[in-house]
Amino acid sequence: MNTPVHSNEHAPSYYAATANRQTDHPRLEGSHSADVCIVGGGFTGVSTALNLAERGYKVIVLEAHKLSWGASGRNGGQLIRGIGHGADQFRNEIGDAGVDAIFNMGLEAVEIVRNTVEKYTIDCDLSWGYFDAATRVRHMNELEEEFDIHTRYGYRHEMRMLDKAEVSSVVGSDMYIGGLVDMGSGHVHPLNLCLGEAAAAEALGARFFEHSAATRIEHGKKPVVHTEHGTVSADFVVLGGNAYIGELEPKIAGKVLPAGSYVIATEPLSEEVHSRLIPQNMAICDQRVALDYYRLSADKRLLFGGMCNYSGREPSSIKAAMRPKMLKVFPELANARIDYEWGGNIGIGANRMPQLGRISDNVLFAQAYSGHGVNATHMMGRLTADAISGQAERFDVFAGIKHMTFPGGKHLRAPLLAAGMLYYRFMDLF
Repeated sequence: MNTPVHSNEHAPSYYAATANRQTDHPRLEGSHSADVCIVGGGFTGVSTALNLAERGYKVIVLEAHKLSWGASGRNGGQLIRGIGHGADQFRNEIGDAGVDAIFNMGLEAVEIVRNTVEKYTIDCDLSWGYFDAATRVRHMNELEEEFDIHTRYGYRHEMRMLDKAEVSSVVGSDMYIGGLVDMGSGHVHPLNLCLGEAAAAEALGARFFEHSAATRIEHGKKPVVHTEHGTVSADFVVLGGNAYIGELEPKIAGKVLPAGSYVIATEPLSEEVHSRLIPQNMAICDQRVALDYYRLSADKRLLFGGMCNYSGREPSSIKAAMRPKMLKVFPELANARIDYEWGGNIGIGANRMPQLGRISDNVLFAQAYSGHGVNATHMMGRLTADAISGQAERFDVFAGIKHMTFPGGKHLRAPLLAAGMLYYRFMDLF
């Protein structure tokens, strides 16, 4: 069963099958106006809309398919501390204060989700506990350094390093030599989270239009977003399409590359089995470039994902591609039925740092979360709302980071990146 990439309905995922809310928003027709028009109805767009609606802004969100149709409704559901991969590399661009700000915002991002779920009583299976699993000594060294950094910053949640003998307390696999437990990170039903946030924004006055793909943006003092059947004029426009932004805005299109990521879900596992595989119900991710990430669902299925694919070619069978990877970690699941298989695109940036910035004074964008979007999108939503409200200091920390355009044009970007990633996958062998 392959994901219907061009379908207007949700991917055939476990999340879609267990969604606790269905949306049926109208298609945009005719001329409309708003304080802010947001393109993209995933976490970026919905989080921005909720933040703005809380502040009294008149907001319209345009989604090409269904709300949370893209990565926000398909991902692994892991809610992990941190934003980007190594803010230190940008110290010359944003200074010591900027690096510190990004680190702290990476922690705040998770708390935004925690607080939003509590504030609006969103039913999304939010659960706490996460394990960074190491397969190499260098992974352990990197995790020990991360543990030390979080300790210095006064991280308020429990963190602890585990050696090989302690790994079985969190994951029943012989794959790992140790790792880092973080009780301030966890996992969530992402589709129900996004739909719950959209409902909260709608209750505050935000308007959502589905099946309303933006076709072009007319820039100016009051920009206008065009769809096939209508227009929205607004004081501000926010572009939150991420991996699905396409060529809508050429200035940012080449800075984010869609990369495929895939997930399978087993049948519900018995108490005996699931309590042995993941005894503390944590989300788990290893440290390789071609990483595995997995967790238990609320009904105790194993949701197993990975195989980041930069080539642009979908596997002919997600189940056939992912099941051997799952069995390498958990061979005892050889006879477990696979009930769901799905995939989708995540947005990759060249430097693995989320891209937040301005096309012009009144057209802003956020994209390129590189696989860590559940938390980062919520931080970007808050920062974008801050900037529109006239408080751009933290927004400008991210806007100050330079992002290269992938070489090769739209047809060669993916093959060139796929070739480049072979080196890093080779290094995972050592």
